[in-house]
Amino acid sequence: MTYRVGIIGTGENARDHGRACRHVEQAELVAICDISTEALQRFGDEFDVSRRYTRPQEMLNKEDLDIVIVSTWGVYHAEVCNTVANTGKARAILIEKPISVSAAECEEMIAVAREHGILLAEGFKWRHDPQHLRTKELIDSGRIGKPMSIHSVFSSPLIRFASSANWRYNRARGGGSVFDTAGYLIHFARYLFDAEPRRVYATGSFIENVDVEMSAAILLQFPGGMTAQLTSSYEYGYCQATQILGTRGWIRMDLPFDQRSAREQEFVEKEDLPASVHVYYDNFNTEVYHFTSVNQFDLQLHHICDCLATNAPHRIPPEFSLGNMRAIDAVHESIRTGRPVDLRAGT
Repeated sequence: MTYRVGIIGTGENARDHGRACRHVEQAELVAICDISTEALQRFGDEFDVSRRYTRPQEMLNKEDLDIVIVSTWGVYHAEVCNTVANTGKARAILIEKPISVSAAECEEMIAVAREHGILLAEGFKWRHDPQHLRTKELIDSGRIGKPMSIHSVFSSPLIRFASSANWRYNRARGGGSVFDTAGYLIHFARYLFDAEPRRVYATGSFIENVDVEMSAAILLQFPGGMTAQLTSSYEYGYCQATQILGTRGWIRMDLPFDQRSAREQEFVEKEDLPASVHVYYDNFNTEVYHFTSVNQFDLQLHHICDCLATNAPHRIPPEFSLGNMRAIDAVHESIRTGRPVDLRAGT
């Protein structure tokens, strides 16, 4: 079966979704929507999509869609997602990360999607990468004992090459290092620990004339003494460094989140780089797993098609995304107040 896909928001990130629709044989991109007629023309011409709309409601009324991909600025995710869900005219909504700008918004999105029987999934594409699936297997099998500490960095010197008009510098558009790169790290720690943080402490770095944090240093405290020390940045040199320390060994992951082979641009045509996972045991034995380059956007779209075909649960339940937004809310509060923030179990 071929699933009909519509994309709302045709900026740079949507081009990755457009390419995925070309690569995944179960999917066909049939309609696009954006408030900018210029962006619609540019995207539609590039991906040969003739059905173009400036209002989501019109697209949904006129098109028979299976999957709607929301790739707008983050501040509009909730509004657009709920508009789509309330029509009941899509089977699945794949929404770019972060799923929303607050936990409260996310809760409402989950309720509306559930009311209409729609699969709602957040676009953390790396969750479908064989590197991460293998790492989770290693952790769950007890190969390094109980995981106790995660050290993870995701930094990119955006400040060197992105203009001041870039959405990442603008809070009104959902910008900031926490929403963007720290979201990966928080999700990663919660996923591997299979637990929710109980205390969050964070500090942020700001520059003149920019109203969002350019960098953030975050400490998450989990039950049982587990901790995650996370650094996200638009200022520091390009780095993806992740270590998972267990009671009987540790794991190092190279290129865990973004494996693009070119930097200092939004959209990259080159092939992705290969990734690797190194396992170090207390007896000084080591194991190395190498992974050929993959397109995570392709894997993400393929997975949601499989979920529709088999009625299987998605790898990222919306409730997991809600947990991420609760942690992100706490990070922002800690940066604002300079104090640790406690999270209650189940909230």
